Amino acid sequence: MRALLLLPLLVLLSACQNAQLNRDYDQQRDFGAYRSWSWQSPAVQYSPNDPRLQSDLTEQRIRSAVNEQLEQRGLRQASAGAGDLRVGVWLIVDNRQEQITSQTGGSWGYPWGGYWGPGYIDTRTLDYQVGTLQVDLYDGKDGKLVWRGSREQILRAPESTPSEREANIRSSVREVLSQYPPH
Repeated sequence: MRALLLLPLLVLLSACQNAQLNRDYDQQRDFGAYRSWSWQSPAVQYSPNDPRLQSDLTEQRIRSAVNEQLEQRGLRQASAGAGDLRVGVWLIVDNRQEQITSQTGGSWGYPWGGYWGPGYIDTRTLDYQVGTLQVDLYDGKDGKLVWRGSREQILRAPESTPSEREANIRSSVREVLSQYPPH
């Protein structure tokens, strides 16, 4: 019986597994004029500033994935601060809650012809984490934000191997930068 009560929770979680992509950009900019890029300082920022989230290995994987994706879009990496675009990345983890109510037993009307048995309503609070990878592109001359892309996803248990972590970061960066340049 308890397993039936958890079914709505599992359905909700599976429905939320899809990543949400967002982008915003300055419509007045000529994105075809951008030919090179360099890293903003700091290149990767974390929120919260937690050592479990922040690591040199994570930053190395993010930098490699961004470099690969920008190269595929025809942008070459320039020396520090000399690019047409400056790139900054945020890795953000938020704690969120959702209340889920389920009802079992008790009923009125058809097909049984009237009320039968006691009903039970159960409300639970689900705590979960949402991770966001955000890539910001700034104009190298005036320093203004010209493009922002992000991917938000419910986080599951940590990946167990370094290769799984790397694959997840590469996939996330690829999806975010799939929206660049704006069409």
